[in-house]
Amino acid sequence: MTAKREIEAITERIRERSRPSREAYLARVDEAAAAGPNRTTLSCGNLAHGFAACAPQDKAALSGDTVPNLGIITSYNDMLSAHQPFETFPRLIKEAAHEVGGVAQVAGGVPAMCDGVTQGQPGMELSLFSRDVIALATAVGLSHNMFDAAVYLGICDKIVPGLAIAAFSFGHLPAVFIPAGPMTTGLPNDEKAKVRQLYAEGKVGREALLDAEAKSYHGPGTCTFYGTANSNQMLMEIMGLHTPGTSFVNPNTPLREALTREATRRALAITALGNEFTPVGRMIDERSIVNGVVGLNATGGSTNHTMHLVAMAAAAGIKLTWADIEEISEHVPLLARVYPNGLADVNHFHAAGGLGFLIRELIDAGLLHEDVQTVWGPGLKQYAVEAKLNTDGTVTREPTPKESGNEKVLVPFSKAFQPTGGIRVLQGNLGQAIIKTSAVKSEYRTVEAPAIVFHAQEELQAAFKAGELDRDFIAVIRFQGPKANGMPELHKLTPVLGVLQDRGYKVALVTDGRMSGASGKVPAAIHVTPEAADGGVIGKIEDGDTVRLDADAGTLEVLVDQETLMARETAPVDLSHRHFGLGRELFAGFRQLASTADQGAAVF
Repeated sequence: MTAKREIEAITERIRERSRPSREAYLARVDEAAAAGPNRTTLSCGNLAHGFAACAPQDKAALSGDTVPNLGIITSYNDMLSAHQPFETFPRLIKEAAHEVGGVAQVAGGVPAMCDGVTQGQPGMELSLFSRDVIALATAVGLSHNMFDAAVYLGICDKIVPGLAIAAFSFGHLPAVFIPAGPMTTGLPNDEKAKVRQLYAEGKVGREALLDAEAKSYHGPGTCTFYGTANSNQMLMEIMGLHTPGTSFVNPNTPLREALTREATRRALAITALGNEFTPVGRMIDERSIVNGVVGLNATGGSTNHTMHLVAMAAAAGIKLTWADIEEISEHVPLLARVYPNGLADVNHFHAAGGLGFLIRELIDAGLLHEDVQTVWGPGLKQYAVEAKLNTDGTVTREPTPKESGNEKVLVPFSKAFQPTGGIRVLQGNLGQAIIKTSAVKSEYRTVEAPAIVFHAQEELQAAFKAGELDRDFIAVIRFQGPKANGMPELHKLTPVLGVLQDRGYKVALVTDGRMSGASGKVPAAIHVTPEAADGGVIGKIEDGDTVRLDADAGTLEVLVDQETLMARETAPVDLSHRHFGLGRELFAGFRQLASTADQGAAVF
């Protein structure tokens, strides 16, 4: 036991709850590992198709079983700033593979959409489901059974969770995730947010808004705020799926290229053909999942991961619940303040000591399981480092400094910003919901006010522009769940509600949709389950009903007597116009199959 008693107890409960599904999963992993891949057992036609486009030396290598073949799953496209750098990675990976006597092939590409482009647009209603499409597309790429290991090129919101679900489903293969890093710092995030609020108030025009946005999102790499994309990178590193110190190195730098080559060599070193076979299904266990939840809380990460981590864990036979996430939050202090939980961006976080500093502090405090397996070998302490470039172009690692480089951004355990991680589960007669409190000031965490009901974020924006919202209220935005319209993020509401809060009104949001990675200063009860389209009580709320959201007490209630509430019919809403256009009609089956938010909102 390397974690403190409370963390170990939570882990043990997850282990016991998961035992039947985990044992069945591991049996499948072992059976698949024993069976192959064994390219000499493929028919000549199978194998010839598999290497037909390869260079002669690669064809010769793949004709037998002694040379490892590395499958590359890439989410490259050149519209996403975070994924554009992946254009050159397959060439680097193939070169690095050849240098150590291996072969690498692009096994398949997966779609990668940008929530920043689709915010407030119909395409946003495909966003959450794109995670499961990515998992399916990855499975197609790896189904050829030509590979001894796989590397996964992905970084943004739904892409990494989708890749992880697929990697765990192919648990007999070693898996290394290779990021591209964040863009360099542009216009500070708080200044961008101010311009957004001014635009919402009509005080600046579209030209000023576009100028601010373009100065913030200005080059290759992930957006620099700490949303889902950068939370993904933290998770992959703290769960041991990255090589150490990899997450937040900027794209198109010598160090980033050296890390990519090194990750390739490591992936080839841990295949069944060597002495360090590390199938990812065996590597990832309940301790790894708990470590991910600890990291999420310690950094104030994206609430999207209250769904993604549940779905990822399930792919490895592990049953994680919202109650587990909340209980871990109660024991894990907030050690980082990165926008929207502070003014810094991820580059400032990395410069202050980054994940190496954070991991060391959490291990020393007994909040992480140190005795886990990683792609780098046994033990998480080897991730408490900074990666640097040697003069010969290779990577070296040094222990992270004992002191934070900036205690406004990153602090030791003894100086935690707050005693808990800030992710709470709200419960009451509305069901369950998630709230992220790490960016919400204490005086705003309890709101009791009349409900104003909307069925689209555009309706709330229109009411704001009409001057109808200058009062205390709780905005109830419903029919936004997975079964209704795919559970879009509702970030168009952030500037409007922020303006009203700044004017002195008590405001909050209650929704069966998402706010997620950029959840900010306004209290938002999100992922309400059951959702309105699934018969949830949120569908029975009427304008004027008093709703009470108490983030400190962990409650969410509509203050209507139970008899009256149960006598009401769910509000009739025609959603048909939300089910067509920009591909939404193709996802009808996903909407029907989607599980509840607390079950991961998955279609599997």
